[in-house]
Amino acid sequence: MRAIDLAIKDLRQLLRNWMTALFLVIMPVVFTLMFGFAFGGFGGGEEDPRLPVGFVDQDGSRLSAGLLELLQAADAIRPVVLEGGEARADRVERAVQEEDLAAAVLVPAGYGESLLAGNPARLQIIADESKQAAIPARLGIEAAASRLAGAVEAALLSAQAYTAQSGLAADQEFQNEALERALAAWADPPLTVQVRHSGAIAQETGSPVIENGFSHTSPSMMVQFAIAGLIGAASILIRERKSGALRRLLTTAIGRVEIILGHYLAMVILILGQLVILVAFGQLALRVDYMREPLATLLVMVGTALWTAALGLLIGTWAQNEEQAIIFSLIPMFVLAGMGGAWVPLEYTGKTFQTIGHLLPTAWAMDGFENIVIRGLGLESVLLPAGIMLLYAGGLFALAAWRFRFE
Repeated sequence: MRAIDLAIKDLRQLLRNWMTALFLVIMPVVFTLMFGFAFGGFGGGEEDPRLPVGFVDQDGSRLSAGLLELLQAADAIRPVVLEGGEARADRVERAVQEEDLAAAVLVPAGYGESLLAGNPARLQIIADESKQAAIPARLGIEAAASRLAGAVEAALLSAQAYTAQSGLAADQEFQNEALERALAAWADPPLTVQVRHSGAIAQETGSPVIENGFSHTSPSMMVQFAIAGLIGAASILIRERKSGALRRLLTTAIGRVEIILGHYLAMVILILGQLVILVAFGQLALRVDYMREPLATLLVMVGTALWTAALGLLIGTWAQNEEQAIIFSLIPMFVLAGMGGAWVPLEYTGKTFQTIGHLLPTAWAMDGFENIVIRGLGLESVLLPAGIMLLYAGGLFALAAWRFRFE
């Protein structure tokens, strides 16, 4: 109870200062909005991420339409139908050169008849091989064309088998039906491979995760400014040491361990309160769905509060004055945020940078939050990040307790 009383005293002292509210809530909200809108705001999840591929149909047959359907069902590319002036060869090539299109495919006249006759039919693919998107776009087009050729071959074999069995020539209607069945088989293949992560949302039973421009910036600003909010808490320790209040506490019934735990508890409650406010703001105002896994979100919040508070306690024991407390808080904030994936997601960096980043607790805090709001994972996915953050909290607290001085 004496440690709790000391924590309550620290919290009252902190909340009387308007600078506390500035660093805890106002600054992270402002930066979240600024960077969130810069990275797409609320519309970030509506854009089709597939590579745009121009589609020019000079054949106009059922098979060219079937090719378009297969391209529309592709995972890596999406067809952009070009007609009229846009279908001119020079304009298509310019669009590819200027990277408005990753590539383009031209279906020549007679393409469908050639396939039905059992002859190989060639598509004209326009791509700039010097561009990074050219290879996956070409592979996507060739895969769709190969599927179409396989469907036609299956239809022709069905017609031949019917003729051999019945002794009657397969009419056009039978061939068309066989072709439609073969094309439909690609939309519902008999063998599929699915990769599922433990705890992930099943798309068929729940709502998919809505990712927008705030899905990364909201957790990143929370993690970053949790460290900045420690400036005031560390300054309390410095002022008490300079004024002799810490020494006088030793003459009371409260013990050394209780004094350290009281100050640490105040920092934990302060940071946890900040995270609760920012999670509520992200959920209600920014549509970042933290509450789809409330227990997992709470676990990551507690882990983040524990290690950042331990860092704040260490800063309070190390700094000799309030100016040093500011410096010792801001430098770790920028280093841990920049290296730990708060500014740029670590998956966009190289393997070496990712390895170095995961030596820092900020990377694990970001992994925990993003596993919930971006990757659609559940409680199991945050157990490792939360456990590692607890190890950091224990190590930082032990170091702070060792460095703690009452004078």
